[in-house]
Amino acid sequence: MTTLKIGDKAPNFESVDEKGNVIKLSDYKGKKLVLFFYPKASTPGCTAEACDLRDNYQTFLAKGYNVLGSSADSAKRQQNWINKHELPFPLLADESKEVINAFGVWGPKKFMGREYDGIHRTTFVIDENGIIENVITKVKTKAHAEQILG
Repeated sequence: MTTLKIGDKAPNFESVDEKGNVIKLSDYKGKKLVLFFYPKASTPGCTAEACDLRDNYQTFLAKGYNVLGSSADSAKRQQNWINKHELPFPLLADESKEVINAFGVWGPKKFMGREYDGIHRTTFVIDENGIIENVITKVKTKAHAEQILG
């Protein structure tokens, strides 16, 4: 689980999105950012979460938030997921896990009695100055926008 908490400076990051564009934390300077980490594109829980964020995307924009997703999936898998569900925000293809590790969301997990390493579904809300203003570790995939926007 992440050791980052409210009030911490968000780790500086640089990664590529589904189109190969380089995206950095500094791109969001002066803007608020919802950065959500999810285990795997096109899986049921992750799709429910991403579609909930998609359905509330205009509300995020109206409140001054940008939305950015991240997982260790390939750019091609991210792009296919975006196309299939008409996701309006970029998705980092963090195959090297640099951003995932910087935010501390990679670690041991249990599923159906099996232990393995993977991404802990976690969302960080980062303010205009790069300071973490919320960390959501118990993500409700079908009502995540409500969790973020309060």
